[in-house]
Amino acid sequence: MNGTGPLSKLKVLEIESLGPGPFAAMKLADLGASVLSIARPSSKRLPNPVLERGRAGRLELDLKSDEGRNRALALIEQADALIEGGRPGVMERLGLGPEVCLQRNPKLVYGRVTGWGSSGPLAQSAGHDINYIALSGALHGCGTPESGPIVPLNLVGDFGGGGMMLAFGLVAALFESKTSGRGQVVDTAMLDGAASLMSMMYGMKATGRWDAPRAGNILDGSAYFYTCYACSDGRWIAVGAIEPEFRKILFEKLGLAEEATSLMRAHHTDATVRARLAAVFLTRTRVEWQAVFEGSDACVSPVLAMDEVLEHPHNQAWATFSTENGVTHPNASPRFSRSAAPSLSPGLRGDLLSQWQIDS
Repeated sequence: MNGTGPLSKLKVLEIESLGPGPFAAMKLADLGASVLSIARPSSKRLPNPVLERGRAGRLELDLKSDEGRNRALALIEQADALIEGGRPGVMERLGLGPEVCLQRNPKLVYGRVTGWGSSGPLAQSAGHDINYIALSGALHGCGTPESGPIVPLNLVGDFGGGGMMLAFGLVAALFESKTSGRGQVVDTAMLDGAASLMSMMYGMKATGRWDAPRAGNILDGSAYFYTCYACSDGRWIAVGAIEPEFRKILFEKLGLAEEATSLMRAHHTDATVRARLAAVFLTRTRVEWQAVFEGSDACVSPVLAMDEVLEHPHNQAWATFSTENGVTHPNASPRFSRSAAPSLSPGLRGDLLSQWQIDS
């Protein structure tokens, strides 16, 4: 892609933070926004070459000083949106809270992301992804009776529930401002976002289709047709044959066509059926099974490690990833038919820095 992106007219000021803030800024930058980051002076933080890609520039300011705060306010006057990820009250104590910023720039969309939200008994408590998804109900549903809850990396709270929701909220508020001419605060809590990502499961629970406390539900890995199986080489294969017609293809490809009818009558948590499939998958390597299932509707895929994803033919054909300076980057998503995203820029984008007037 060599376009300027659908957000090419957008100027975003990012106050340095961790996790969801940089992710939201990356998503906006990927789609062409000019994102200028404000960092603490002499920060010893190890930069993340993927999350911090595509920024227009990085400016070190001491926001506790009058000079630093005034320079930040001058940039806020130019910005369409601001991203911050401190604990509630931190920006206010710096003199850069929403009230001050919106007074200086009434059209500003002020985006903030916290763990617990801006109020409530836990608002000032420390926390991480695991804590927020614990309160949302998401963590409880991940795992087996033997393992207890299993942490799904920090994808649900930090990135899906935090950064992605913040980016979505910012774009929604910016769209609204086109008609109102006014800015507002986008208050994103990772707890809220994680709960929102559980919407389908809460709906299924309400209708009796998600009734097991942990394991035993169709999408939690306990169904023999929606889980992972070990192969003879110690690698893994993922099976997602939920629909009966896809399950039939699964059994045929496994050489179990004659047993398919009886196997499909069993409950989805039947340990005997799971053991039967596990034994068959152990007879071949992952690569061999990949050759058997590739392109079929059995919904079977190899479980790839991060250092393997570049090799998969579909990832190559669809350009899911790219490599820049030895670093694997997931490419910009989603894709646009007319407003194509700019080419991936792993470093700073000096061409966008000219949109900002930066006082020395």
